[in-house]
Amino acid sequence: MHTFDHERPQRIGMPEAVLCEPKTDAHIAAIVEDLIADRQSPILFTRLAPHRFELLDPDHQQALSYDADSQTAVLGGAMPQRIGTVAVVAAGTSDHGVAAEAVATLRFSGVETDLIVDVGVAGLWRLEARLDEIRKADIVIAVAGMDAALVSVLGGLVAAPVIGVPTSVGYGVATGGFAALNSALASCAQGVTVVNIDNGFGAACAAVRQLAMAQRQRR
Repeated sequence: MHTFDHERPQRIGMPEAVLCEPKTDAHIAAIVEDLIADRQSPILFTRLAPHRFELLDPDHQQALSYDADSQTAVLGGAMPQRIGTVAVVAAGTSDHGVAAEAVATLRFSGVETDLIVDVGVAGLWRLEARLDEIRKADIVIAVAGMDAALVSVLGGLVAAPVIGVPTSVGYGVATGGFAALNSALASCAQGVTVVNIDNGFGAACAAVRQLAMAQRQRR
């Protein structure tokens, strides 16, 4: 029997999430079984590849709401609706998987979100065409690989907090996302924050915390 952190929502406002990627198939199956039997709040599973989801017992598959795009699964529905909106803005189609993870995490957390894809700096006119839409959001998550220039560009164009997510998309010196990470960290745009490479989940959780704090201060 696994030991779950049922008090996490009371401490930080978000329930425990299960990272599946480094776990064995047997571990994932056991965790799902235990959570079905001992669940006190909705649970999000991340980095659950489609072929690994298919290995689960059919009854367990039916208990989960699975999204292959973001490789996430939800047990027990979403969290209550929160006030505030987040725009997830991805530079290219290649960044879609990381952006989809952020979107799935936000929706699981009860946050209204829009996904805007293919607005990278190689064609700035595409970003300019969506700026009015992006500026309506309370928080912007910028997902970009290569040199992650989109993070700095958005940081200089929108008033909302910008959370940069460097991705491992790229080739040559960009391979692995370290060029994107260093570029985002070195951004001259004021107040931009950056999470780890490919960490759409972490960026979404940061946005949820910011929205929760803003709501608390309004009371």
